[in-house]
Amino acid sequence: MSRWAVVLAGGVGSRFWPLSTPERPKQLLPLVTDKPLLVDSVDRLSSIVEPTHTLVLTNESLVKSIRRLLPAIPRENIIAEPRPAGTAAALTWAALNIERRDGKDATMISVHADWYIGDEAKFREILLDAEETAQKTHTLVTVGIVPTRADQGFGYIQATNPGKSSGSPVKRFVEKPDRARAEKMRSEGYLWNSGIFVWSVGDFLAQVKQHSPELAKALALGPDAEAPEFFASVAKPISVDVGVLERSKNVTVIPGDFGWDDIGTWAALGRVRDKDEFGNVTTGNVQNVHILDCTDNVVQTDSGTVVIYGVDNLVVVVHDGLTLVTTREKASDLKRLVESLPVSEQAKS
Repeated sequence: MSRWAVVLAGGVGSRFWPLSTPERPKQLLPLVTDKPLLVDSVDRLSSIVEPTHTLVLTNESLVKSIRRLLPAIPRENIIAEPRPAGTAAALTWAALNIERRDGKDATMISVHADWYIGDEAKFREILLDAEETAQKTHTLVTVGIVPTRADQGFGYIQATNPGKSSGSPVKRFVEKPDRARAEKMRSEGYLWNSGIFVWSVGDFLAQVKQHSPELAKALALGPDAEAPEFFASVAKPISVDVGVLERSKNVTVIPGDFGWDDIGTWAALGRVRDKDEFGNVTTGNVQNVHILDCTDNVVQTDSGTVVIYGVDNLVVVVHDGLTLVTTREKASDLKRLVESLPVSEQAKS
């Protein structure tokens, strides 16, 4: 058995504007620790997956930056997607690469580059449990996170046998719910759809061939196809959840409880970074931030001085002469804000 890791590191991370830019998106920023999110993601896997067996899928424009950040990863393992085609195509291309190099029985662990993991040892333990399950059952295994709150920003998974630590067939996937439904599903034992996947590449490619007509033309190109031809042949962009997992009856979910969170917005830093006694989080030049009579704010500055007084639940970001002030709730909608700005301000994003 040979083990590979696939790290999805594409996208521009517009919800971390104005700090994130197309040239330096969130996965290249030190948002949780003093290292970029991508480096943290690769480092936490390094004790169970060799650098030579780690693939990073990203945008063409980020390849040089990622090579500098991850010098131990071979150049051929940093794979540029010629065009955005969804995670189904990206993971299929990764699986084909692994199959060519190592055969259809190789195991593939898929993660995203923008996560927080509280207990990294337990995280790796669950991944190895998932790998064992994938080998024994020949199913596509996903790790469902035990919810800590009724979050409307995540999809949910219903297991056939909720609470079974060794894994259970997936009964159904649920798209992002409203708050009332999220509360109900949490009480009923549903799990967050984390996007952590483990499978043998042969089992995965068989399910893609069976259930994903969007990728049929690309798969028909054969094992010698080049990336531009493969991605150009994808009929339409589709996620692996919708294009494969939701259509398959061959999916197993294993519960995971290791302090997982998606670093999707500035508000997420309020959950994963160290706080003061009133729940405020400060990052960047913290010595230039002064807070009085405030609770549950997130403040990031790399220049100037920030003073906030008597306000709660705000996000304040100061970067390169631009100041953003919004609420933690509205922080998830920054793409709409950026698109509404004058072109001169959009250029800073």
